[in-house]
Amino acid sequence: MRSPRIATTIALLSCAALAACDRSHPPANDAQATAAAPLEVRLDDVVETRPDYIIGISYPKSAARHPQLALALQAYAESARGELMKAVSGLNGRKPSAPYDLSLQFTGLVETPQVVAIAADGSSYTGGAHGNPLVARFVWLPQRQSMLESAQLIADAAGWQAISDASREQLMTALSQRLDADELEGPERAEQLQVGSRMIDAGTSPNPANFSRFEPVMNAEGRIMALRFVFAPYQVAPYVEGTRTVELPARLLLPHVVTTYRSLFQGG
Repeated sequence: MRSPRIATTIALLSCAALAACDRSHPPANDAQATAAAPLEVRLDDVVETRPDYIIGISYPKSAARHPQLALALQAYAESARGELMKAVSGLNGRKPSAPYDLSLQFTGLVETPQVVAIAADGSSYTGGAHGNPLVARFVWLPQRQSMLESAQLIADAAGWQAISDASREQLMTALSQRLDADELEGPERAEQLQVGSRMIDAGTSPNPANFSRFEPVMNAEGRIMALRFVFAPYQVAPYVEGTRTVELPARLLLPHVVTTYRSLFQGG
């Protein structure tokens, strides 16, 4: 098949020779003549083992069906890998006491025609007592070809305050239950309650950035019946307690969801 450039050249030469070209119909430009090739993104699992570092990254196969989402996953993984390799470079050839390590797993959570959600969980170890947690959530809207982010979802400050209040209530209840299970009493209980409450207050203040990680919980009809907000270690609890979540129902969220996204929700 001739390239568009060659085809155009032949057409111009023919016109000059015959002096009979119909100038009312100009030749198609490259964009019209050549159909845009669909974007394809390969998501290959990564395993690298060296004396000074280890890298393991895995992707769900389903993510490749959504190229723009796949690119976002790749970018997150490459950023984490870049940080690790920067630390490895800083060793200047010295062998660490324990290999530096990046472990990152992407997991498919939801896949419907309207909503696709992927979780990223892992850690990056570059020395010290423990690794740095890696926690992210990606919510892709295939029909709109866009990522859904918390800052776009809620219409106003009143909405963020409602989310903050409900999240704090759930986390404080869970904290109290943990202290009960540990049978803590007196000053020790009061101290841990104070420390935990302070972390929860800071980590759930009504700022969209505090709620940037969320997972849609779907009903049988494929609509969002709740959002599960995910808090990374250190955000609302000490590192040893790991990731924390709260689940807020659509009936609480819907009055504050912007009109553009209400149809995604149960009752919207």
